Amino acid sequence: MKNSYDIIFIGNYTKDTIITPENKLVVNGGAFNYGANVAARMGLKVAVITRLAEEDFEVVKKLQKLGVETLVKITPQSTCLRLEYPTSNLDQRTIYVTSFAGSFTPDEVKDIQAKAIVIGASMREEVSLEVVKELAKKQGILAADIQSFLRINDQGKLIPREWTEKLSILSLIKVLKTDAVEAEILTGTSNLQEAAQQIAKFGPEEVVITHRNGVLVYVKGAFYRENFFPQKIIGRSGRGDTCIAAYMAKRLNASPQESTLWAAAVTSLKLEVNGPFHHSIKQVNQLIQSKYQKIR
Repeated sequence: MKNSYDIIFIGNYTKDTIITPENKLVVNGGAFNYGANVAARMGLKVAVITRLAEEDFEVVKKLQKLGVETLVKITPQSTCLRLEYPTSNLDQRTIYVTSFAGSFTPDEVKDIQAKAIVIGASMREEVSLEVVKELAKKQGILAADIQSFLRINDQGKLIPREWTEKLSILSLIKVLKTDAVEAEILTGTSNLQEAAQQIAKFGPEEVVITHRNGVLVYVKGAFYRENFFPQKIIGRSGRGDTCIAAYMAKRLNASPQESTLWAAAVTSLKLEVNGPFHHSIKQVNQLIQSKYQKIR
């Protein structure tokens, strides 16, 4: 994988059992999966680096049909998660780990090149500081979801925990995505604007915070906000993965304001279905014209 891409997504595949007050189902997860589905449908040159068991290889085949190049490590078992949402609040959930596909190595990412690289791991064990340092050597924009480093597997349950390498890692990340809960854990404040400003002091130049109603972006002293407008919420899992992927894919050629709007619209459509985003660009633009333009 020595070719240059528009965007590369890195993270383990996850087989997700999603439990809500309404139902229980199993879906193909993983930030790389949610992200690549968005970027590929936007017409970008996309690649993924992931790890999974051979029995779950169908998710890779689906991405390949979309034109995504895949670098896959076959492992004895996939990462399997159980996500429990006790209420309609998407910011409140408990995640359990039943198996783990293992960690990435610096050698696995040494030869890649892209305009943007997005780290989307499920837990800290997946991506080490050494891997982040290797990725930071690239000329492209390095983005990451904070859950990749904040969450650890504590006896089968994913929980946030402070880590000694926080400043070393965050100083290397150009665009950092968190959700409202993670932002408060990082900063101690539930005020999203204040949290974004504090997170930026750790090093990231752009901060993307998702919350139950929408997304807030902070770039160079300016705030950009957009709401989500799903007709109904079905696909709870993958909201943040979809949002940061849409933001980064658009940000390659657009302003933070336009990228925030695009990310909110794409995420709104994703929330209407389980699994990754599978709508057309035309549908995204129609949603923007019908919902977002009216409130301006």
